[in-house]
Amino acid sequence: MLHSRFVVPGSRCVAHAAFSDRWGGYSLPPYSSLNLGRGVGDDDAAVAANRSLLAQALGLQSDRLSFTSQVHGTAVHTVDLDALSSSVPLTAVEADAQVTRSHHLGLAVLVADCTPVLLADPEAGVIGSAHAGRIGMSRGVIAAAVAEMRRQGAEQISAIIGPSISPRNYEVPAEMRAEVAAGEPVTASVSAAGAPALDVAAGVAEQLRREGVRLERWVNACTYDSPDLFSYRRDRVTGRFAGVIWMEPADTP
Repeated sequence: MLHSRFVVPGSRCVAHAAFSDRWGGYSLPPYSSLNLGRGVGDDDAAVAANRSLLAQALGLQSDRLSFTSQVHGTAVHTVDLDALSSSVPLTAVEADAQVTRSHHLGLAVLVADCTPVLLADPEAGVIGSAHAGRIGMSRGVIAAAVAEMRRQGAEQISAIIGPSISPRNYEVPAEMRAEVAAGEPVTASVSAAGAPALDVAAGVAEQLRREGVRLERWVNACTYDSPDLFSYRRDRVTGRFAGVIWMEPADTP
C-alpha cells in the first residue's frame, strides 16, 4: 500500500492518498486476492469483504468509501456525506470522477492499467479523484474534475498520479496513436518492441499542468510489469486495485 499526505502548513484539513496492491484479500485466482472491482467476474461477497478490508486499512468506516460505475466518460459525481442514502448505492452512479468537501469519506478510483489521479486542496477543504484511461483522458475527465473542484472553492490544487501501464507495454495501432496524439501530442510514444504506443499518464500530467494543478507525485510503477498490481492488458481476466483519497481536520490525531 502506497500512502501520501497532502499537507499545507496552517491548513484546516489534511488530505491522505493511498494506492492498494493486489495482495491480502479474499478473492480466488485469477482475481487473487485483493480485487476491489465488481463486474469483472469475481464473487461479489469476496469483493465486498475486500472493500471492507481496504476501509479498515485506511482507518475509514466501510460505508465511507465511495465507488462509482466507471464508463470512460467525463461525468463528475459530487459526494456529500450528509446526503448519502442507503437506498441509492454509490456503485449505481455512472461517473469517472468524484469530488467532495466531506471529511472521513474516501473517494475511490478503480484501475488495472488506466491512470488513477487523486486531487486535493487542503486549504479549501476539497478533494477529488479521476479515472483516466485512453478514452477518458482524451475526452477531458481531468479538466472536468478540476472544474468541479474549483466550483466548490478549490484554488491551489495538487495531484498524485498513480500506477498505470507504461508506454513500453501499451502498443496500439498507428491510427489510434495518431488520433489520440492529435488532441494530446505528448501521448505519442513507442513500445519496448519499437511499435506505436501511447503514454496516457504523460497526457494526464500535461493536462494537469495546463489546468494549473501542481503535480505532487507521479508513482513510477507500470501495472503490466508489476506482479503486485492488476493489469488487464497482461492478464485479461483479472481484478482491480484502487486509488483512494480522503480528508481529515488538521487537528485529527
